[in-house]
Amino acid sequence: MSDPLRVVIADDQALVRTGFRLILAEEGIDVVAEAANGTEAVDAVRRTRPDVVLMDIRMPEMDGLEATRRIVADDTQHTTRIIMLTTFDLDRYVYAALTAGASGFLLKDVTPEQLTATVRLVRIGDALLAPAITRRLVERFVDRTPETNTTYDGLNALTPRELDVLRHLAQGLNNAELAAALHLSEATIKTHVAHILAKLGLRDRVQAVVVAYRSGLVSPGTNNASTAEV
Repeated sequence: MSDPLRVVIADDQALVRTGFRLILAEEGIDVVAEAANGTEAVDAVRRTRPDVVLMDIRMPEMDGLEATRRIVADDTQHTTRIIMLTTFDLDRYVYAALTAGASGFLLKDVTPEQLTATVRLVRIGDALLAPAITRRLVERFVDRTPETNTTYDGLNALTPRELDVLRHLAQGLNNAELAAALHLSEATIKTHVAHILAKLGLRDRVQAVVVAYRSGLVSPGTNNASTAEV
């Protein structure tokens, strides 16, 4: 039997924190700490080392974006996944959160079933956002930010096949679609994706899509996929 899920909830609205805590507790998910601002969130994560953080984007003192950056930068928290809480989905703050290292986002009016399912999903390392949703979000904002065409040294370590998989992944394809497009098995695709994440030092597939666009490997609004030899 796996260990109970451990969650930190960071939101400046006590009613939101209480509601989420009750929903998660009813499903056997342990809320180990709550925080009303980013500073408290960073401290809570350091103290409790949770599996998942539900992080509001807009909070006083330190916002959720800066708190996310600090948590992700802490090597002792490399297994912690961060889910941003927001009122709007395709929002520039959500894009900023993904580039800061968040694994995805949830709308605050999420249903109890969606909340618990998402927390469990991200804990086991699955992509929280469908690649197609990530692509739409990244394409909407990537060309408006000064970080576009950021250099990622890890890209040089990828094989031609891994670069091809990354390009296709950034087009919004899931594993089955990647396998069909590249004439490979889904197991082989999963292996390539795991190697890509390891070589680039990324936490999940969401981050891989962001890197593909920010590095210039993929350009918004175009079909960048090619087919490489194995």
